[in-house]
Amino acid sequence: MPEAPEVQNVITYLADQLQDAKIVDARILHPKLAANLPVDAFCTMLKNQHFRKFERLGKYLHFQLDDLDLIAHLRMEGKFLILDSMADVDALDPVKDRKHIHALFTLEDGRVLCYKDTRKFGRMYLYPKAANWQALPVLANVGKDALDPSLTAQELLEKGKKRKIPVKTFLLDQKAIAGIGNIYADEILFHAGISPATPACHLDLEDWTRILDATRALLNRAIELGGTTIRSFSYGDGHAGSFQNELAVHGKDKEDLCKNCQGKIVQTRINGRSTWYCPNCQQEK
Repeated sequence: MPEAPEVQNVITYLADQLQDAKIVDARILHPKLAANLPVDAFCTMLKNQHFRKFERLGKYLHFQLDDLDLIAHLRMEGKFLILDSMADVDALDPVKDRKHIHALFTLEDGRVLCYKDTRKFGRMYLYPKAANWQALPVLANVGKDALDPSLTAQELLEKGKKRKIPVKTFLLDQKAIAGIGNIYADEILFHAGISPATPACHLDLEDWTRILDATRALLNRAIELGGTTIRSFSYGDGHAGSFQNELAVHGKDKEDLCKNCQGKIVQTRINGRSTWYCPNCQQEK
């Protein structure tokens, strides 16, 4: 699933390509994609709207239109593609590509913004434009973004001090902090020197400070490198990130050694999620 750096690169790419573009036709081909409205209403409302602003909260993309807020979540495999014409859409391989296109937004200049999703898990939400889009119903339970400058270690301490769950599970809780997924949680905890199995309630302010510092450093670096390309993540016309080349622990093989202590990196499962860490460098509290 794309995490904050990947989603940020998607929204940056779309902002570059779609600023002030006008939607002249909209088609939703997978009914569940339009999550909060009937498909016909969803498509009708989008017609003649312009893309005005592009933002992100956690793993959600926000498109501010003239009169509407469009929220999208890519889930596991969602991708946005921009093709030059509907003829190019029709020319896609019917098995590998065309059957996985579930939304088509035709623009005034003839280009087509396509939403492709092999797993069909992605969702879109459409609302009348709000004064504060982050307060929209679909985002009501989403916590502060991991890169929100106002987020403090003290806030994380307060949120975590009564929770006995492993700190990795806490970091994956989008209600607690938004935008961190499995890959970056492993990397953050390695760089903070904290075992992923440590109960969140055992961490003190110094621990949370290290976690927050590591979060900001790693996510910003990943954004700079276009995100982490593992399995099938890409955006736009095949852009892919390279942060996977800097991963310290996540996804490492049994023979891979810790870059800090040269000890063995361990793979385990925490609350059902594959987890990699260095037992020597990440002591449990």
